[in-house]
Amino acid sequence: MRDFNRRGLLGLGAGAAAALGLAGCGTLTPSDGSNHGGGSGNDSDNKPGTQTNRARPIGDGSTSYTGKQPHQPGKPEPLEPGQEPPQFVIFSWDGAGEVGNGLFPRFLDLAKEHGAGMTFFLSGLYLLPESKKRLYEPPNNPRGASDIGYLTDEHIKATLTNVRRAWLEGHEIGTHFNGHFCAGTGTVGNWTPKQWRSEIDQAKAFVKEWRTNSGWTDLPSLPFDYDKELVGGRTPCLLGQDNLLPTARELGWRYDASSPGGQQVWPEKKGGVWDLPLQQIPFPGHSFEVLSMDYNMLANQSINSTNAPSYNYPGWRKQAAESYISGFKRAYETNRAPFFIGNHFEHWNGGIYMDAVEQAFKHIAREKEKGADVRLVSFRQFVDWLDVQKPEVLAKLRTLPKGQQPVGGWKEFLKATGTSTATSSSGSTSNAA
Repeated sequence: MRDFNRRGLLGLGAGAAAALGLAGCGTLTPSDGSNHGGGSGNDSDNKPGTQTNRARPIGDGSTSYTGKQPHQPGKPEPLEPGQEPPQFVIFSWDGAGEVGNGLFPRFLDLAKEHGAGMTFFLSGLYLLPESKKRLYEPPNNPRGASDIGYLTDEHIKATLTNVRRAWLEGHEIGTHFNGHFCAGTGTVGNWTPKQWRSEIDQAKAFVKEWRTNSGWTDLPSLPFDYDKELVGGRTPCLLGQDNLLPTARELGWRYDASSPGGQQVWPEKKGGVWDLPLQQIPFPGHSFEVLSMDYNMLANQSINSTNAPSYNYPGWRKQAAESYISGFKRAYETNRAPFFIGNHFEHWNGGIYMDAVEQAFKHIAREKEKGADVRLVSFRQFVDWLDVQKPEVLAKLRTLPKGQQPVGGWKEFLKATGTSTATSSSGSTSNAA
């Protein structure tokens, strides 16, 4: 897709494959649809999440320990027998860079207005000045190479400002790794577990050493310990998960959000890590379903263009918003499976996908504000909840297919299912590799 330029590839996540012929992120053709607290720990002497004289710099001061992350949900509790599960909804953002288009703060403002948590999968290269690009050694690719553009210094500073704000407002900072290689011999789909470890170590280093790499001394540090904050990610183009998982487990990651084409069902562990895939959701006007991400909406609407004729925009915007809303309704009104949505800070087709996401978000938030047990959280907050549930309860929830209500209602369906009262689901060996 030649409509993309190097700078315009910011945050494409799975959609960066569009620059390589629209391969990757889900499908271009119709699918048949066949509180652990904040990442910086807890310090009773520190005011939560504030940078005061008690903030402790880490390394070169690019990051710092500032106490427990603010704006976190209450301590998660296991479901009681017969209790209806909450409807979890997780909005996540691949790349998470700010290039002056105002999209990062736009969605931070929206989340703040409605008391929501989100996950921002930060690309490490978005904190590395292009003048220092040779510090990056991507596996199976030339030194300094990247299939997404390096940011200008101004945009790196804006990204730092918004990442800092995001964490202080209670959001999760995950990773989208670095160079976003989706094709050829250097694709992340071919990387070994050892190469994934190198990529992760570098992604973390670019976050933890932005001050050294940039020479900037006039910006505040990021208010978290990234070694503790980072517990999950999403791979470029949703490729390479099988070889990533052994490394993720070794690093103590709690989840991975890289699986493509998942169904709206309750998740299980894969390789000892919670597998939280993008999901197939209804696509109004079609018999097939679409992956729950902006790129896949585009791929099924304008095929190979991010700047299609504008007369299409109103209908496509409406279709995309209704797709997200339909996915939410299907889960909420049936099996209550968590709903995962992935996006990028982009202006494809006149910004219609950002408008669609905002419309869907507001629809879901209104349900919560009317009293429904709807929880707009980050992936980290969601796995906090999963990890305190009884394994037999989660196993029972997994028996509900997509779009199926529990027979006899929730009270009957989730009546006492066993004798365990305190076993954490984190000990489950379900689908372990």
